[in-house]
Amino acid sequence: MLFPVLLSGCAVGPDFKKPETWTPAQWQHASLEQTSRALSVPVNQAPDPQWWSVFHDPELVSLEQRLATQNLDILQATQQMAVSRGQLLLAGAERFPDLAATGSYRRQQYSSKQLESVIKRIGKNAPEGSDALLSSQAANASIPLLNQWQDGLQASWEVDLWGRVRRQYEAAKSYLQATVEQRRGILIARQAELAQDYLSLRSTQEQLRITRRNKEVAVQMLDLSRNRYNSGLVSELDVESARSQVEDTSARIPQYEQLAEQQINAINLLMGAPPGALNAELQTPSVIPSLPPVVPVGVPSEVVRRRPDIRQAEAELHAATAEVGQAEADFYPKVTIDAGFGMQSFSFRDLGMWGARAWNVGPSISIPIFQGGRLVGQLRMKKASQKTAALRYRKTVLTAWSEVDNALTKYEAEQKRNMALKAQVAADQRSLSLSRDLYRQGLRTFLPVLDAERRVLSSQTALTTSNEMMSENLVRLYNAIGGGWEEIYPEAKNG
Repeated sequence: MLFPVLLSGCAVGPDFKKPETWTPAQWQHASLEQTSRALSVPVNQAPDPQWWSVFHDPELVSLEQRLATQNLDILQATQQMAVSRGQLLLAGAERFPDLAATGSYRRQQYSSKQLESVIKRIGKNAPEGSDALLSSQAANASIPLLNQWQDGLQASWEVDLWGRVRRQYEAAKSYLQATVEQRRGILIARQAELAQDYLSLRSTQEQLRITRRNKEVAVQMLDLSRNRYNSGLVSELDVESARSQVEDTSARIPQYEQLAEQQINAINLLMGAPPGALNAELQTPSVIPSLPPVVPVGVPSEVVRRRPDIRQAEAELHAATAEVGQAEADFYPKVTIDAGFGMQSFSFRDLGMWGARAWNVGPSISIPIFQGGRLVGQLRMKKASQKTAALRYRKTVLTAWSEVDNALTKYEAEQKRNMALKAQVAADQRSLSLSRDLYRQGLRTFLPVLDAERRVLSSQTALTTSNEMMSENLVRLYNAIGGGWEEIYPEAKNG
């Protein structure tokens, strides 16, 4: 009964315990409970892993579906996972015996002088009469040239009495989990970045459309001012004021065109493509995707499970805890069992005979006595790393909740601002229409019209930017809650 217990051993060092984290009982935000019917409302429902589908934009869906297989950062993280899987295999290999087949041939001449010395020593202790014979023959003694043939199997296995190998494997498995979560975090971040760049592009294209339309209106007002000037109804000041408005509006167009090209290039880079590769897909303007009536964000307790940075920090804490146990196990004796079986012969013909067999088996033990402080320093370092990982986990959790709360605040606030901007645009457009009518009737100068045109352009630009910000805030919200829930990657379960 004692032998199996010794083989199973015990793992020294602390066992990892999942840290308890603070989680609010419910979302600390008014928009989840009471809000205007006109707003898009976050609700306590499970989010869709493909959260970008809430925008109902086929082009965005297509880009997001291709991102995971084309983005270079994600592909690098995937290869890092492969490296961690290899490290896990290396750590796991030490749990099993090391078995190797051996074979050798050696042609060797042993020293005749050594044999002569041995015979002389034997002769000194031999009975009288034989000692003189042995001494006389010693000078003529020689060892013939020998051929030595050998083959067999050699095995070695460390008896993991103190759990050093198990802690090492536990740490490697946790580091693999950390790289899995790191890759998932990069994936979610790039998904959000792609959605934001796409929404910014559509906003810029909408700004360009509005500016061009306002230029057309400004040109019409310039033509009207010229006609009234030629008829002697207004002064040249009205014509130059109208011309100034046309040029001011025209100057905005190249800026938006340049910005749109840069945003397309940003999407090309995210998709791992050279500049211009997606121009055919993205240069055709499209409307800014609208918000859904409700936004599923799950319940607060699920954020800890969804956020990849929290899961990564937890895995790193687990690995650091296991490494403390591994460092403590280095203080204890290391027991290894070695065994071998094979054939040895001075003749190749006799190598396969049963009488040529040779075998050995037995334990060996290594006890650390003096290491110059190496083991103590290593243990202190691992304990400090564990405490650092624990603090990093706490900070990651607090940062996550701060980001979620900020995202909820921005999401609601921008919608309220958007409602006010819509009312402002409607009022400015009504004011511009009245100013134009009065100008055509000769009841007002051109200055009120010019001022109204500028207010309309400004408020329309602000409204378009707000539409973009609402959609981008939704993207930030999904990024803050960890994207849509998806199970851990299969690679982390294996091994």
